[in-house]
Amino acid sequence: MSAVRTEIAVGAAVVAVAVGFLFYASKVADFGGASEGYSLTASFRSIEGVSVGTDVRLAGVKIGSVTDVALNPQTFRADTSMSINDGIELPDDSAIVISSEGLLGGNFVEVLPGGSPFNFEPGAEIEDTQSSVSLVGLLMKFVTGGDDE
Repeated sequence: MSAVRTEIAVGAAVVAVAVGFLFYASKVADFGGASEGYSLTASFRSIEGVSVGTDVRLAGVKIGSVTDVALNPQTFRADTSMSINDGIELPDDSAIVISSEGLLGGNFVEVLPGGSPFNFEPGAEIEDTQSSVSLVGLLMKFVTGGDDE
């Protein structure tokens, strides 16, 4: 009888740990329902390494995420939608760039705040954008010794 109680206690502990892990993972990955925030858009020449769910950061702190990426067939640019957390008001002259976490790290979207006293309205477009830089392209320019122009 004592062996059965031990097995039940161990089983309950395993289930409790599994539920705790799933709760923690859902909080870390932001799976817990619709997040509060407002939408901004931007158009990039290249968004290599960025996809839906990629972090949007300001001063290294996550302030939102990429919610949609689509090719604009008229401009041949990548139109991107982002959700920015409520309470984060960005000046309307802010710039947005695709940055890298390091040599082997992934890319993220970085907001460079401007100095305007006016802020972006929900749904506004950030026009000052800088696309991702291809590491292979930079190495090829270095190896070949100059510009392609």
